[in-house]
Amino acid sequence: MFSVTYAQLNGWLTAFLWPFVRILALMATAPVLGNRSLPLRVKIGLSAFITIIVAPTLGAMPQVTVFSAQGVWIIVNQFLIGIALGLTMQIVFQAVAATGDFVGLGMGLGFATFFDPQASSTSQVLASYMNTIAMLVFLVIDGHLQMIGALLATFQSVPVAANILGAPGWRTLANFGGMIFSAGLLLSLPVVAALLITNLALGILNRAAPQIGVFQIGFPLTMLMGMLLLQLMIPNMIPFFSRLFAVGIDEMGRVAMGFR
Repeated sequence: MFSVTYAQLNGWLTAFLWPFVRILALMATAPVLGNRSLPLRVKIGLSAFITIIVAPTLGAMPQVTVFSAQGVWIIVNQFLIGIALGLTMQIVFQAVAATGDFVGLGMGLGFATFFDPQASSTSQVLASYMNTIAMLVFLVIDGHLQMIGALLATFQSVPVAANILGAPGWRTLANFGGMIFSAGLLLSLPVVAALLITNLALGILNRAAPQIGVFQIGFPLTMLMGMLLLQLMIPNMIPFFSRLFAVGIDEMGRVAMGFR
């Protein structure tokens, strides 16, 4: 008769549950995979499928009962690690969205907002447009697979344990958040500079010939100029996005190492 001891059951459960929590936390917070349009069942099923494949390669788990105080603390640790890694990649996409915000303000489209179900708030149209392009590029270059690979690599650098979550990891994540402004401004700088020159020219024209009615032609002109420049920039955005995603994936490893 087939029988299973409590120790065997606990070993099987810990070998699956703790890695599953880390993977699921990433799936819930990472860009594209964590999108709210993706059903929760798909996220849980994909996380479970990856865990079943990866769990036998992770080695021995801590000899701790799953639902003991230390076992629950290990679950919390894995959950926070997965969230931190997911937020690292979210910062990259927020830098892209910041580009749309900067360009939209220069074009006079700061008022053009709609409800974004992903962020549960309103966002500018151009920010959503840039974010959509970034997600398409992310999928085309297999960024989602690279992100999952970076997550699985953290099981070697930061094995499952209860004595992790060091402060350097959170500090690294907080410092990386500054890239939202630096990368967003760098990408939007050509369009913002061109729109600034356009507005200066309109101001000079208004002083030279007030009867032209700059307020009637200013908004259509800046919007047309901005859309034309964005159209010209799209071929050059793809390599820039690829570098941003590579930086984000590398940063996931550094954040994970800071938790040791």
